[in-house]
Amino acid sequence: MADKVKTEEEAKAAAPPPAAEEQASSHIPVRPLYTPADMEGWDYDRQVGYPGQYPYTRGVQATMYRGRLWTMRQYAGMGDAEESNKRYKYLLANGTTGLSVAFDLPTQIGLDSDNPLAGGEVGKVGVAIDSIEDMQRLFDGIALAKISTSMTINATASILLALYVAVAKRQGGDLRKLSGTVQNDVLKEYIARGTYIYPPQQAMRIITDLFAWTNEHVPEWNTISISGYHMREAGSTAVQEVAFTLGNGMAYVQAAIHAGLDVDKFAPRLSFFFNAHSNFLEEVAKFRAARRMWARIMREHFKARNPKSWMLRFHTQTAGSTLTAQQPENNIVRTAIQALAAVLGGTQSLHTNSYDEALALPTEQAARIALRTQQVIAFESGAPQTIDPLAGSYYIESLTNEIERRAAAYLEKIQALGGMLKAIERGYVQQEIQNAAYEYQQQVDRLEAVVVGVNRFEVEEERAIPIQRIDPGLESKQVERLRALRARRDAGPWKDALGKVEEAARSGTNLMPHILRAVEACATVGEISDTMRKVFGEYKEAVVI
Repeated sequence: MADKVKTEEEAKAAAPPPAAEEQASSHIPVRPLYTPADMEGWDYDRQVGYPGQYPYTRGVQATMYRGRLWTMRQYAGMGDAEESNKRYKYLLANGTTGLSVAFDLPTQIGLDSDNPLAGGEVGKVGVAIDSIEDMQRLFDGIALAKISTSMTINATASILLALYVAVAKRQGGDLRKLSGTVQNDVLKEYIARGTYIYPPQQAMRIITDLFAWTNEHVPEWNTISISGYHMREAGSTAVQEVAFTLGNGMAYVQAAIHAGLDVDKFAPRLSFFFNAHSNFLEEVAKFRAARRMWARIMREHFKARNPKSWMLRFHTQTAGSTLTAQQPENNIVRTAIQALAAVLGGTQSLHTNSYDEALALPTEQAARIALRTQQVIAFESGAPQTIDPLAGSYYIESLTNEIERRAAAYLEKIQALGGMLKAIERGYVQQEIQNAAYEYQQQVDRLEAVVVGVNRFEVEEERAIPIQRIDPGLESKQVERLRALRARRDAGPWKDALGKVEEAARSGTNLMPHILRAVEACATVGEISDTMRKVFGEYKEAVVI
């Protein structure tokens, strides 16, 4: 038997040298071996601590998944409200524990389904919602007071939340028991997605109005999901995802404080939304670093006193941008790796992508496999049995520290530019993401980054798989319903309610009570959005060269 290696130096010497310098996806160098020497100055109590205690590196709850599993969501929405309602009931019957609503592009940018600009887009990437009647059909047979619902909606989040609340009232539910989230993160729209309507200052005003109103009337609702997901989909690195997400979070907190809100009243209802990519250990470290950084930002920078204000609670979605049209079954493996990273990173909620989503909206079979992936992790893998099981790993702790250090450097740069709004207006954030995306694509093209089935391990002939197709007749059906609603609604209350929305927009009073009244008077998403467009104007994107 070979002699045992006795020293760290001998162990490192014995490790096989890498063919080239290895790096995590954020260009953090990865050594072939990690030892206690890589943890010089490391302080367990200060940097890691215990679950449920500041700085929450190991998780925001003391018992984590031993007390309660993460919420298993499946993001879904297609066609009209009836079609989506069928999918929600299917998912609930198969064990999902929270709904996650995808809206079509017209709904996201405040256009009704009969708007000429909406043609060809109605119901295509999500469900079309124009009115309270659509929202009622969407949740027909689903008790809103008994389910947690996440709505991926931003520029029109105030209107869609009002529609949800209005339907809950019609069901006779207790609004104070409604639970869920509106994404409501417009800053990342200017950075990465583009489904904005109003200029940033006016959009921030709508968001803080929603914070204040929801805190009083729907206290269990998460008022925002500050989203790194879409910036990562646009090509950011893991470090950039942490830095720019927390930077946006700081901007929202500052805006709410400027609006006169008490940080310890609204901060406990803030939530976050991160991506989970395939560099497994980097992703775990990313989640741990983000939690620790946010705790320090809230306690030290914003002087929050309530420990719940320090907690970074987050939802995770596996990475849509990693899904490939080539050999789509490989996406099942990618999704499983990414989901496990989210679980070991301490997520509170998780959506797993379906393997066919590089081709179309998911079929029922593909959605079921995605959900079963979470259930296998939850009930067969053993991962939830202990809290933060990777803590103390020399590599994980070193990587967590390095992600935090690099993300903090970005935040310092953003502060020097005058804050996140200024950085966005100058195009700094957009340029950093574009540079990262371009660099990664070059690595793929040069075969330095391997995408299995795409630039290596290809097959000559791809096997066709069944895909979901949206009935093209659903658009005309949706338009007919919308026009029928307009014809039969009571014009007096409708006109008065829209007038009150306009008055509130001009005067600076809280918009939410007037938006709720408008949707109850059968005003549409497009009509309410147009009323605010009249006052606030529309944002014109600054071109980044």
